[in-house]
Amino acid sequence: MRGVDMKPYAVFLAMLIAVLGLQGPGIAQTPEKDVLNESGKIAPAQSGPGAWKNFKKPDEATLKKRLTPLQYDVTQKEGTEPPFRNEYDGNKRAGIYVDIVSGEPLFSSLDKYDSKTGWPSFTKPLEPGNIVTKKDWSFLGVRTEVRSRHGNSHLGHVFDDGPPPTGLRYCMNSAALRFIPKEDLEKEGYGEYVKLFGKK
Repeated sequence: MRGVDMKPYAVFLAMLIAVLGLQGPGIAQTPEKDVLNESGKIAPAQSGPGAWKNFKKPDEATLKKRLTPLQYDVTQKEGTEPPFRNEYDGNKRAGIYVDIVSGEPLFSSLDKYDSKTGWPSFTKPLEPGNIVTKKDWSFLGVRTEVRSRHGNSHLGHVFDDGPPPTGLRYCMNSAALRFIPKEDLEKEGYGEYVKLFGKK
C-alpha cells in the first residue's frame, strides 16, 4: 500500500501475538526454551569454508534430529516464532547471519536495525543471490515470503515500510538464523566477510 505507513500495523500485530497468544496459519507459539538445543546453543548448520556452496538438503528425519522443534517448524513448516522472545531481536553484536540449515550467508549486522516489531530486521540482504522471494497468501492477506536459495528455508517476510536507503524491512525469524560474530568469521569458514568490519 503506497503512501501508508505499515509499521504501526506491524507493531500492533506483534503486540497482539505477544499479549493474547494469538495463533493462526504460520504462527507457532513455541516455548522460549525450545529456541536452544540441549547444549544451550543454536543447532549448527554444516561447517567448513564454503560448505554451504555445495549444500545438499538432508531428509526430513535428519532435519528433525538436528534442528530444535522451533527451528524445524519455522524453516520447514513456515512457522513464526514469538515476537520479542527470540534469540536475535535485541542482538547488537557485529557479525553475519547465516541460514541455520544450509549455512549460506544471508544478512549482516551492518544492515540490522530495531524495527520495534519484536523480530530481527534488516534493510537489505548481505548476499542477494541467496535470497528468494514469493507471494504468501497464508495469513492476513498477501505478503512477500523470504526463503534461502540453497536451503529452501522459510526465513520470514519482507515489507516496504523500512528505513532509507532501501525502504525495505526484511523481518526474519531468529530460529531460521545462526549468528556468527565478526571475531569467529575466519574460523567458521566465512573469512571473506571479515573485511566488512574493519580490523579484527
